[in-house]
Amino acid sequence: MPPASTSKADFPWWLVVAIAIAVAVAVFVATSNLYAQVFATVAKGIGITIFVTVIAFVLASAIGLGIALMGMSGSRWLRQIARFYVEIIRGVPILVLLFWIAFAGAPAFVAAWNALTAPLQSAGLFGELLVRDVSLLWRAIMALTIGYSAFISEVFRAGIQAVEKGQIEAAKALGLSRAQRFRLIVFPQAIRTILPPLGNDFVALVKDSSLVSVLGVADITQMGKVYAAGSFRFFETYSIVAYIYLILTVGLSLALRALERRLRRQHEE
Repeated sequence: MPPASTSKADFPWWLVVAIAIAVAVAVFVATSNLYAQVFATVAKGIGITIFVTVIAFVLASAIGLGIALMGMSGSRWLRQIARFYVEIIRGVPILVLLFWIAFAGAPAFVAAWNALTAPLQSAGLFGELLVRDVSLLWRAIMALTIGYSAFISEVFRAGIQAVEKGQIEAAKALGLSRAQRFRLIVFPQAIRTILPPLGNDFVALVKDSSLVSVLGVADITQMGKVYAAGSFRFFETYSIVAYIYLILTVGLSLALRALERRLRRQHEE
């Protein structure tokens, strides 16, 4: 039996200290003209950061689930294609992938699109697509989507394979189709295993979204870079940038942990 002091030892004092520091910093920023100005400027990028993160995560999850299902399919070719995708994409740093998609992948896509739609363009049904028509924002989103889809596919694969095979066999015996088995039996159980690492990937994506600033996308980091370059207030600016990212990531981590506990209680009931 654990000692009586265990519950006290497990009390999240770190969270109390973190909240106290966050409140103290917020009060200091509100009462300082300089820091309030820096915060107001940097905060303009929060919307872009959230937009990039959410869109990239949703797309990466959809692609990752598809890749995971390919990797567990009965077709040897589909399994090999899925494994090739995962190993190659995971081997490329996100920053390098971002540059490649932005400056090599996007022009190649535009050239391929124009070649495929050339007859329609000649008929006047489509206009010629130019590289500048593909915004840097969407190039950044696609790079993050492709990069994270490889990691998320492994999360889905591990979660799905953790479901007991006996339940799947029982579902087969009941005459359920493969799609029905996945929707009614496999996925509802796998989600409890998938959620913690999937949540970690979401928090990691929030942080990695700062990389889109290298393309000039006006996220939190880019707004900080612009302000610091013009004012030479590097300490104040990047302190505020770090503060905002900490609020976002720690808040998300706490929300995800609360969701995990709720799902665990529901399962136990």
